[in-house]
Amino acid sequence: MAPLSSYVTGSWHVSRDEGAPLHDAVTGEEVARISSAGVDFRAALEYGRRTGGPALRELTFHQRAALLKALASHLRGHRDELYALSLRTGATLNDSRFDVDGGIGALFSYSSKGRRELPNATVHLDGGVEPLSKGGSFAGQHVYTPLRGVAVQINAFNFPVWGPLEKLAPAFVAGMPSLVKPAGQTAYVTARLVELIIASGILPEGALQLVCGSAGDLFEHLTEQDVVAFTGSASTAQKLRTHPVVAARSVRFNAEADSLNCSILGPDAAPGGAEFDLFVEQLVTEMTVKAGQKCTAIRRALVPAESLDAVAEAVAARLAKVTVGDPADPSVRMGALASVGQREEVRRALKALIPAGSVVYGDPERVEVVGADAERGAFISPLLLRVDDADRPEPHEVEAFGPVSTLMPYDSAARAVELAARGQGSLVGSVVTGDRDFAREVVLGAAPWHGRLLVLDAEAAKESTGHGSPLPVLVHGGPGRAGGGEEMGGVRGVLHHMNRTAVQASPSMLGAITGRWVPGGERTVTDVHPFRKHLEDLRPGDTVVAGPRRVDLADIEHFAEFTGDTFYAHMDEEAARANPFFDGRVAHGYLIVSLAAGLFVDPDPGPVLANYGLENLRFLTPVYPGDELTVTLTAKQIDPREGAGHGEVRWDADVTKQDGSSVAKYDVLTLVARRDG
Repeated sequence: MAPLSSYVTGSWHVSRDEGAPLHDAVTGEEVARISSAGVDFRAALEYGRRTGGPALRELTFHQRAALLKALASHLRGHRDELYALSLRTGATLNDSRFDVDGGIGALFSYSSKGRRELPNATVHLDGGVEPLSKGGSFAGQHVYTPLRGVAVQINAFNFPVWGPLEKLAPAFVAGMPSLVKPAGQTAYVTARLVELIIASGILPEGALQLVCGSAGDLFEHLTEQDVVAFTGSASTAQKLRTHPVVAARSVRFNAEADSLNCSILGPDAAPGGAEFDLFVEQLVTEMTVKAGQKCTAIRRALVPAESLDAVAEAVAARLAKVTVGDPADPSVRMGALASVGQREEVRRALKALIPAGSVVYGDPERVEVVGADAERGAFISPLLLRVDDADRPEPHEVEAFGPVSTLMPYDSAARAVELAARGQGSLVGSVVTGDRDFAREVVLGAAPWHGRLLVLDAEAAKESTGHGSPLPVLVHGGPGRAGGGEEMGGVRGVLHHMNRTAVQASPSMLGAITGRWVPGGERTVTDVHPFRKHLEDLRPGDTVVAGPRRVDLADIEHFAEFTGDTFYAHMDEEAARANPFFDGRVAHGYLIVSLAAGLFVDPDPGPVLANYGLENLRFLTPVYPGDELTVTLTAKQIDPREGAGHGEVRWDADVTKQDGSSVAKYDVLTLVARRDG
């Protein structure tokens, strides 16, 4: 049997040796072989930098996002094939859906984020312009640009589809090519995933490479422009993080490591109550999904001391109904571990954990299985342990990476926080309670040790995704033992693959560099009203100045009567003068905005299709009866929408009165048609 092929430097590479065997987790049969012998890692990285990187950087955020959506749709059509292959890893159909559908969902999510929260451009601006001089001729702007290296992704065995895709998505949107190295045990699933992606032709050449087997001398060729994203054990993360090249060149390193995640049952959750049942159900689910082989699984279950017996009994009763065996059998609830070697790792960890307490349910050496051989396959019983002395170090230090969880008692919210922190940093924790005061104390107390915290009650349970489900829009990572990294997190995950640079220049020069008009920069006033220009004809700096328009007391009173806004500052002279901010009755802020619109709007049908919002609105100076308003409206940012006959134009609105002072500043958002739209 030939080793799995790697995809590097634009072609499929077959190892020159026989490779190491990979076995079916259920039957023990050889599935594939794996080796990276002969892969030129220096050439692979250079190919990503010189071919993949430039191809991606030519595309805008929106164009990259559109490709991700196309890829997600393509892979969705191959789910059944990936489900079937995943059975050989010991995963049930539900486990496979968690992996495969979760990965495809991450692609869809990042596609949406890229189109909705990033500009249709190749540069992302961070925050507003920072004035750096009194006269306004010198300013600063933070700018994000893609790193010019490769996103090296070293994945764990437990999620051979979701793992690569959740890392690929933010790197791709950022404009950075990826090199994926899957873990050996389940690499044949990732290899097929990459085959499907490459065969689709959707991604630019060089945007994705695959190495099946050892990482060889890969790390020797990293540079300060590369990024490493690692998922796996804390010990391996530490080894890679301290690699001489990573340290010497300050290679950006993100680790998401296994952690001793906890779930805390609130003291209000009595047996028979909704939250009690939710806690028990969630714990059993986290123990058995993927046979407990999740970095987010619950390893420590903290319960009020008086409820310890009841929880132990309820969890054991549910575990007794879990059928273990061949994941292809529809009656099976829990499949095998990923390999026999992984089962032995779990058993070794149990030898350290069990002496600290007792076994409530399960046998580490024996398990009844359906449709398979318990010894040839990597099967193990779900195991619930109990430690009555929560100060014992073992449950806070030793992780059995399988269907294993430990119950332990606490007697106060402060004690629960203390025990949660004993894990020295976790990816996720959960608090199952209906007591809001308890939830607040625990969440705010435990937050510094956790990347994510789920508060679960009867209300949230209706739609909650659960303790162990990382979501692409939220940070996935955690401090300390959990690796100190942050994967995903929506746009945060994208920006991890970009460099933030402070650019200092004149406002006009900043505008030229960033493609966005900067206050104080050059404006262009022409005979053609900007609202008469199609999207292609508009330029940042295009401006219309309109006014003045006198504001009379009759305007204020009419607006108050018409809208029902009779706030005293508009209607009561004496009360208004008593207000420290006013010298008498003032115009409504929204009256000012309305009058400004009346000044700058061109009324005839034309390229402007709709006004769909205002942002950053601030009222700066009061407007009194007799004041005259002028508005200056400037095209600030022009953002075409991919595949649409229109785009978004952001306008800077500055409303001033006769003395030149600004009374209101805000951004107007409009949809403007293309000429052929």
